Amino acid sequence: MSALEPFGARLRRVMDERGPLCVGIDPHASLLAEWGLNDDVAGLERFSRTVVEAVADRVAVLKPQSAFFERFGSRGVAVLERSVAEARAAGALVVMDAKRGDIGSTMAAYAESFLHKDAPLFSDALTVSPYLGYGSLAPAVALARENGAGLFVLALTSNPEGGEVQHAVRPDGRTVGATMLAHLAAENAGEQPLGSFGAVVGATLGDLSAYDLDINGPLLAPGIGAQGATPAGLPRVFGPAVRKVVPNVSRGVLRHGPDTVALRDASERFAEEIRQAVASS
Repeated sequence: MSALEPFGARLRRVMDERGPLCVGIDPHASLLAEWGLNDDVAGLERFSRTVVEAVADRVAVLKPQSAFFERFGSRGVAVLERSVAEARAAGALVVMDAKRGDIGSTMAAYAESFLHKDAPLFSDALTVSPYLGYGSLAPAVALARENGAGLFVLALTSNPEGGEVQHAVRPDGRTVGATMLAHLAAENAGEQPLGSFGAVVGATLGDLSAYDLDINGPLLAPGIGAQGATPAGLPRVFGPAVRKVVPNVSRGVLRHGPDTVALRDASERFAEEIRQAVASS
């Protein structure tokens, strides 16, 4: 796949080939302990390498949570660099879950860190926060377009605190979350088969019929598994946009480690359940 082919086109293809599953790489201390690993750089590397070796050649997307690597300083970031490179080499797309958000040159620097094709941490897409105003993301949007990458913008998150911002009503009568979705629909206008600018929308949120989720871009949907959402419930939550959903499962897969066969089997079960749910919608 060409590095300059738009992220949305690459994502659509790999989802169709492998099934629409995103597996999180979340090496927090309690999970390292469950795997019998020390909470140190060696444990971090063993954990990350095992996940990548187990599933990167079969799932559509891997989503490392950068904070769990950054907490170990430069050595942890080096592990993250290797994990990203190895996952992409195995054919998975990598969404860097860093939730960056700032203005001007600082936002541009964040974008350079993850979205420039020559950056050590170059990822296929990056999660970003728009709550300094959607326009603050302009440097990331521009660099993503230039390098065939994508963004996932926090729009309707599943954490209870998110509602006080995302459901707030603007003077025009539209909620802040709906405003973010509208911005993304404009970014993706006319793109085929799928735009590269997606939204983060929690799978645990229940009825979202009041929101127009058809942004012609992907919807990254955390919450499957340990947080209570199920593959079978995806059509009810996302309605006609369900085929553009990238459901994220973290603990539901990771708890089966460090056995690589068990990790593979768990990812394949989730992928098949999601595929069936989408096909039946």
